[in-house]
Amino acid sequence: MKYNIPQEIKIEELLPILDGISDAVFIDDAKGICRWCNGPCEEMYNISLDEITGKSVDELEKEGIFAPSVTKRVLVEKRELTIIHENRHGRRLLTTGTPIFDGDSVKMIITTSRDITRISKSEGDHSVPVATYIGSGMVAGSQPMKNVVALTKKLAAVNSTVLITGESGVGKGLIAKTLHEEGIRYKGPFVTVNCGAIPENLIESELFGYVAGAFTGSRAGGKTGFFEAAQGGTIFLDEISELPLNLQVKLLQVIQERSITPVGAVKPVPIDVRIVSATNRDLESLVREGKFREDLYYRLNVVPINVPPLRDRPEDIVPLIHMYLKRFNKALGENKTISSAALSILVKYPWPGNIRELQNIVERLVITSSSDVIGDEDIFIFIKEGAENNATVVTDFSLAAALEKAEKNILQQALETYKSTRAMARVLNVSQPTIVRKLHKYGLSRDS
Repeated sequence: MKYNIPQEIKIEELLPILDGISDAVFIDDAKGICRWCNGPCEEMYNISLDEITGKSVDELEKEGIFAPSVTKRVLVEKRELTIIHENRHGRRLLTTGTPIFDGDSVKMIITTSRDITRISKSEGDHSVPVATYIGSGMVAGSQPMKNVVALTKKLAAVNSTVLITGESGVGKGLIAKTLHEEGIRYKGPFVTVNCGAIPENLIESELFGYVAGAFTGSRAGGKTGFFEAAQGGTIFLDEISELPLNLQVKLLQVIQERSITPVGAVKPVPIDVRIVSATNRDLESLVREGKFREDLYYRLNVVPINVPPLRDRPEDIVPLIHMYLKRFNKALGENKTISSAALSILVKYPWPGNIRELQNIVERLVITSSSDVIGDEDIFIFIKEGAENNATVVTDFSLAAALEKAEKNILQQALETYKSTRAMARVLNVSQPTIVRKLHKYGLSRDS
């Protein structure tokens, strides 16, 4: 991509902005002479602005401040490049050099660096993760995720009701499973219920079961519900926000009375079950809109765990890639590795689909790459282009806007692929009424 700074924008006006970001920033001129660096750069490279101003990248390399220089390559190739290199103190850095053009000539190079020492260690040209792996395949190399892990382990030892929040694909189900497997109920069953995938007219009988003859078409001997099936263990209520209001009342009674009443029964059945729920929606907003009961919200939200999106914990990206690479290599009978150039693109990608998207991408790379080493050319089409397009068209950076845009795109693709809303609901793992409601929300139809 070619960048030109408009004449009305002066570089001096940009410096305070560049000085306020967390990444290290160098500015070199067209001859590779350092003209400026920001505060984080001074800290990351253990240098001062006075020390490096006026020096060429060749001099800085010889002094061991960093090696190699991405600026030298950018000046030769006249395009944006990303490398992984080290500073003189052995810190491993992900560095991107971006040329700024004046017509067809390079006017300056802006270089940004991010410290990735915590997520990798040197092994040839490849990065091997240094991270904490716990329970159910969870990875925690970043501080935000380490905090989640610490809280999860602490809550595993008690019997409190837990509400797990976070975007789709961040691993809320893994957190719930870890709470169970590392907790006092690990010998009991772990039952997962997707509240958005069960038709509204069936969800009560699925949750609480029913007795013989409860309704037309019921089994002769009745049916055990999910709550009874989870006796002595944990029930995980995923997509709890999709639970209909009339069922929210009954769930509240279950929590308060520790008993259920199967459909058609008179006598309640005592239960000993830990309730863990999860949602990717803002329940407080739903409460204000009258779409979720306030009393149930406070009962479920005794102890909240918020799982941050993958873009907010970049230290976890490389360990996750290696974990899934190892898993799919074994499953598919391959022995593929991944290059530093490919890793650098994946680390910069915003991962709107979070860990679920990362898992799918790694599996696709193992299957489709023709070489034993997955390179940047293998991921250019469905990662790099997407990242560049995302950077140029996004104008609303709010989380809600990003989620709505992604949701609308998914629904549009499903609408073009499947013939009915029931088929869409089945594939997207939500209820058919949810699909209808969301299509109406975004004004989507087969003619749109």
